[in-house]
Amino acid sequence: MSAVFSTPSAQTDASSAIRVHAKAETPEALAATVRLEPMSRPRPATGEAVIKVAVSGVNPSDVKAILGAMPHAVWPRTPGRDYAGVVVDGPDHLLGREVWGSGGELGIRRDGAHARYLVLDSANIREKPAAISLAEAGGIGVPFITAYEGLREAGSVRQGDVVVVLGANGKVGQAAIQLATAARARVFGVERGLERHRGHASSEVTMLAGNEDWAAQLREATGGHGADIVYNSVGSPYFEAACRAMAIRGRQIFISTIEHSVPFDIFRFYRGRHRFVGIDTLALDSADGATILDALRPGFEAGTLRPFPILAENSYSLARAAEAYRAVLAGAPERVVLTPDA
Repeated sequence: MSAVFSTPSAQTDASSAIRVHAKAETPEALAATVRLEPMSRPRPATGEAVIKVAVSGVNPSDVKAILGAMPHAVWPRTPGRDYAGVVVDGPDHLLGREVWGSGGELGIRRDGAHARYLVLDSANIREKPAAISLAEAGGIGVPFITAYEGLREAGSVRQGDVVVVLGANGKVGQAAIQLATAARARVFGVERGLERHRGHASSEVTMLAGNEDWAAQLREATGGHGADIVYNSVGSPYFEAACRAMAIRGRQIFISTIEHSVPFDIFRFYRGRHRFVGIDTLALDSADGATILDALRPGFEAGTLRPFPILAENSYSLARAAEAYRAVLAGAPERVVLTPDA
């Protein structure tokens, strides 16, 4: 059951927020760089609403921004792109509503959700699905929005498509697999070693080992057809094999990489009539996030899409935010969140 919060009557009740005044030079410097500072409950301007944050997901991009990897990030700021909480001030029709959301500007170009309160344009606020808890809603944002936008830009998934997800057990990979299996595609997942698929799926997911010739194995398993969609959440390490795995008119989606430059076979590209799709969700603001969550909502309401488990050991108070950021940098297998009430 979702938590229920009372609406405070005072406009300046004591609170706190994570503040980052300058980039952390190294991951070890996070503890000294990330500060928990007092703040007052904000007052909304016309057209705005104040959300009392219950849970906020911690994403790799949140931490990379603190480490100075986002050149367009402003300083100082409060990190955090994803949130779920309760509206405590603003338009009457939103008061008391349990809401969820995410925005590429949050925590990067303006203050984000790693705080007790978040102020947003009320037009960009959406009530969360009743079928999921506030804790679960706070962990959905970036991974599902990234997965959805990549598949949409690639032309969407059709029943019977062959889809291979590289980095299948990462959060974006798990979300992409949920969306692809819900669309009745035939789905393969790739991880460095042969692993079981860790997330929810609506149908069977065949896992392949990335340290073997998985592209040849996929072609053999599909009778030589290959992959209609390659969701490459890893980037350069799998690029060459992914290109070999692509079917005629195949699409490859990129959201991240290690090396910036890769060998590119132009002949294979044009003979295969391939398409490459790049996705940067930092360019999607809270209005875009609201639109995508509207599209995802029916799946969560019906249970064909499921939120990530939110475990107690992966839930951190604001005072322990630096620990949460280090856990994400270390590759925590489960969703990491901040809970301001903890």
